[in-house]
Amino acid sequence: MSAKIVTTGLAFGESPRWHDGRLWLCNWGTGEIVAVDEDSQSEVMLTVPAILPYSIDWLPDGRLLIVSGREGLLLRQEADGTLVTHADLRHLSKNPWNEIVVDGRGYVNGGGPAPAPGEHFGPGTIVLVAADGSVRQVAEDIAFANGMAVTPDNKTLIVAESHANRLTAFDIATDGGLFNRRVWARLGNDYPDGICIDAEGCVWYADVPNRHCVRVREGGVKLDGIATDRGCFACMLGGADGRTLFITAAEWRGFEHMVSDARTGQVLSAAVSVSGAGWPYSSGTRW
Repeated sequence: MSAKIVTTGLAFGESPRWHDGRLWLCNWGTGEIVAVDEDSQSEVMLTVPAILPYSIDWLPDGRLLIVSGREGLLLRQEADGTLVTHADLRHLSKNPWNEIVVDGRGYVNGGGPAPAPGEHFGPGTIVLVAADGSVRQVAEDIAFANGMAVTPDNKTLIVAESHANRLTAFDIATDGGLFNRRVWARLGNDYPDGICIDAEGCVWYADVPNRHCVRVREGGVKLDGIATDRGCFACMLGGADGRTLFITAAEWRGFEHMVSDARTGQVLSAAVSVSGAGWPYSSGTRW
């Protein structure tokens, strides 16, 4: 399967979300949140006080949520465009926060203990953010917490553990807590980053060092893949019928060079046979 270029000139595209007929993404390194339509027309929707990491999703009432990772804040955009603090994560960890997914609740990952000497990241955590902005930790010891998704039945959360080469699943309790942790798929030498779920319950994951996106079934059987010429940071199903896989990709030069003037980031797209499902595909439809 091959992909076509939708747009170029990004720094690092991350946290792609299909929302209101366009692909929204975080352009890491610039502070921009960009929306791109299927005709390759792009628009900077806002600039946030963060360089990286930051990620996005929506409340059911349409207000945008933004994880300002290094600041340890979950921001909310009000109807007049102003940004206010929705939740404060700083008391849980001084380390950067990463991804968000909003389903019937809101989950944010990252943070966790300080990294060991010579390491960029320590073990990550997952926190639950209630509608009133209160937070509590619901999982720990995540091996570099990356993409998250919730199944269409709202009963399972899947997280990419990039440094463990696996996707890990949790059952979701009625109060939003996570339990019954288990390996959803072992991925061999792949390093899953951003993920999304399709209507058959399979997961698409992006992989930076291996420069591809892969569709995998629970248990680890890999069903399909898309190779690219640069690292794949995240992927999202969208389009008019939900059967377009959008990929954010960029040349990877190491953590120390993530913020630079290089603009190798692209959005790619490929037609797939199964539409998106669950969250973040159905952004902000519950809570």
